[in-house]
Amino acid sequence: MNFQVTHLKPFGAIVEPKAQGASVKDLDLKALHQLFLQEQIVVLRGFTTFKNSEEFASYCETWGEISIWPFGKVLELVEQENPQDHIFDHSYVPMHWDGMYRPQVPEYQIFHCVKAPLSGHGGRTTFSNTVLALKNASPELKAFWGKVTGIYQREMEFYKSKTVSPIITKHPKRDFSVIRYNEPPSADKGHFVNPPDLEFAGVPVGELEAFHQGLKSALYAPENFYAHEWQDGDVVITDNFTLLHGREAFTSKSPRHLQRVQVQSSPPFDNPGLESYK
Repeated sequence: MNFQVTHLKPFGAIVEPKAQGASVKDLDLKALHQLFLQEQIVVLRGFTTFKNSEEFASYCETWGEISIWPFGKVLELVEQENPQDHIFDHSYVPMHWDGMYRPQVPEYQIFHCVKAPLSGHGGRTTFSNTVLALKNASPELKAFWGKVTGIYQREMEFYKSKTVSPIITKHPKRDFSVIRYNEPPSADKGHFVNPPDLEFAGVPVGELEAFHQGLKSALYAPENFYAHEWQDGDVVITDNFTLLHGREAFTSKSPRHLQRVQVQSSPPFDNPGLESYK
């Protein structure tokens, strides 16, 4: 074995080489995929990675069919001078799942850290394992959540969409339930560019605050939550079918540059809640 695996808490694993100069391309894909199924997050750290976005995309294609966007295969996540959307800002991003506004929901998110934020300046990517959140929730809470449906609308440069999803639904490929939820932006966390339009049916107006607070508490509980602090060269493969993810705010102009590729399941998973898409 020319690499070592360290298990994260409460979920996830870091794979690191035992000798300098090893490339991510040398790792056995079958073994990585098995680790991914067990852990939901696999961090490849300390390996030689990619010279450019084309090399990164080529690696991601070994995991499956890439979801193509108007900008191409690779999204460059870097702060913009005058962002028109929160993904290009330095603000925090609430929990959500990728592809919720698109015709197909990808199974994998694969990130490459071109440049990490300065130490102590924020910018961790946050993940909640919704299988653990359901496992650790009381029967009363799960029954409450199970009555609620989210109605989500969002318009940005790449789409104008509406999607509807129960809070608790079945995993597309495996025999367990997951949570699908777009957390409302928090007013006490400052500005938020281009927020989505969110509604929640099945819960009385008087209980709406308690619904959000209970779900948020579960998603961010230490036994269900992991925040990834980026290092230059990190490659992180995450389970978009099981996890929700977001971002902590970071200091503006801190050199945070991630590349992200979305990879489809096999066969691709058609978005069951998409009601309109332009």
